[in-house]
Amino acid sequence: MADALIADGVRIAYDAVGPADAPPVVLIHGHPFDRTLWAPQLAALAPDFRVVAPDLRGYGASTVVPGTTPLDVFAHDIAALLDRLGVQRFVLGGLSMGGQIAMECVRLFGDRVTGLVLADTSPRAETDEGRTWRRALAERLLREGMKGYADEVLHRMVAPHSAPEVQDHVHRMMCATDPEGAAAALRGRAERPDYRTLLSRVTTPTLLVVGAEDTYTPVAEAESLHATLPNSTLHVIERAAHLPNLEGPEEFNQALRGFLAGV
Repeated sequence: MADALIADGVRIAYDAVGPADAPPVVLIHGHPFDRTLWAPQLAALAPDFRVVAPDLRGYGASTVVPGTTPLDVFAHDIAALLDRLGVQRFVLGGLSMGGQIAMECVRLFGDRVTGLVLADTSPRAETDEGRTWRRALAERLLREGMKGYADEVLHRMVAPHSAPEVQDHVHRMMCATDPEGAAAALRGRAERPDYRTLLSRVTTPTLLVVGAEDTYTPVAEAESLHATLPNSTLHVIERAAHLPNLEGPEEFNQALRGFLAGV
């Protein structure tokens, strides 16, 4: 692990693996996780790609900033980190909230993105009901900490039949997340815009992946996103829920490597 000071005292921790001159791939984790979400992908891609997986601000070993963290702040953090690393153009992947941050990156600096990987995510703006729920959850996490929430959602994040070590990894990531960082992200995500019009004009090659048992962003949502993106392919991973990169890593990695070979 390394870290970089990007702005205003914020340090972003990250893993960077693979040859320095190899094609860059950047992977953005979701909520409430950290960069270790992508451990199977770093191992699989490292021989042939330069893979960068940061901890978002408020998560993992990066600086925790309380208050509200909108998606554009996360996106600017990614850009600043990549500038520090000398990475100008790259394939960008994100899962769940990480996918929404990737969409924001496309909005802000899409000319730098040579390929897009969106896993178990939605381009839709938050609903009124969703905004109320996210703000209430932010307050709950600040009052109670992460464990109760982690216990409740574990088997929506990963299917109950997933490997015990995967369940343990996911639960550990959630419990280790700082409630201040998680709450700031929830408040920011409550205000997210609708990306569908933007994406309908994006011709960047895009891989969409979704777990067949995902109840947060179901297969129907991925199919709608597939119909929106002009140059996309969709891969559904059976017996996986919201985190197919951990639940079915071999299949996920095969789809990812096949996509990267064509970008």
